Amino acid sequence: MTSFGADNALGAVFRPQLPPERLRSVVRAADEAGLEQLWLWEDCFLESGIATAAATLAWSERLRVGVGLLPVPLRNVALTTMETATLRRLFPGRFAVGLGHGVQDWMGQVGARVDSPVTLLREHLDTMRALLRGERVTVEGRYVKLDGVALDWPPPARTSEAAPVKAPPTAPATAPATDLASGPVSAAASDTAVLAGARGPRSLRLSGEAADGTVLDSNTTFAGIRRARQLIDEGRAAAGRTDRHEVVHYLSTATGPDAAGRLRAELLREGHDPATGPGVAGDAAAVAEAVGQALDAGADTVVLQPTADEPDPESFVRFAALEVRPLLR
Repeated sequence: MTSFGADNALGAVFRPQLPPERLRSVVRAADEAGLEQLWLWEDCFLESGIATAAATLAWSERLRVGVGLLPVPLRNVALTTMETATLRRLFPGRFAVGLGHGVQDWMGQVGARVDSPVTLLREHLDTMRALLRGERVTVEGRYVKLDGVALDWPPPARTSEAAPVKAPPTAPATAPATDLASGPVSAAASDTAVLAGARGPRSLRLSGEAADGTVLDSNTTFAGIRRARQLIDEGRAAAGRTDRHEVVHYLSTATGPDAAGRLRAELLREGHDPATGPGVAGDAAAVAEAVGQALDAGADTVVLQPTADEPDPESFVRFAALEVRPLLR
């Protein structure tokens, strides 16, 4: 099994099927137990990703908080970047953000469905990363249109080097000192990074090319992680990128009473064969073994995703931190 090194992390998900008022007790349990990361979702029409992230960061002392994902059809890129930059200045190094093109049926319900979700995602990624680097951006894309926009309060620049980013052909962007086509800028990866959620080949290649990391959902098998890494690397090679690209994998996890039955029901809801579908049910040793398999397949961060009917989310985050994490070496 791959060793659990400095570049690896273990986290858990607070699922938005829980009411927002439950978040505080889960955050406190996670922070007190020493969990490394807590991830949140912005699923229609449950809970806001930015609002829950702000509360989680304020209620905790050391948690790294991730939102995976924010659906870009719902969002103006300037506002999303302002929110992200604000949280990163308030809580340096503790906020990770991932963008996705959204579930198209949900986007249609709110009048935000677009003809080319992948183009929209690319334009958001390129523009948001440039704004977070402190650049002034003018862009006339298919969907993203900005005229001389720059953040007054971008995340503070540090000494690590951000990778070059290429602007899409439909979306040229310029800045006084650098533009999206040439873009080497000194910045802290943790404070300027933008991840992308991806599943299909086009989205995975795009993530490798235009994002700083990739979020793989719980429908991804261990073989799927390997394939995703290959496609991400193809995108990175096409863009000439050599910087680190973090892969975050959500691992469906059930433990405690009727763990196997709850995972089976979850897999059936997602359309998987319960005998072969992704996920793990069992005690800490079984979960740690599955985490190791995800790392072997190419994940950097593994986020334990409880079933929608998890009876005790506070105990679940304690289980991740106090029982599973010590078994990872």
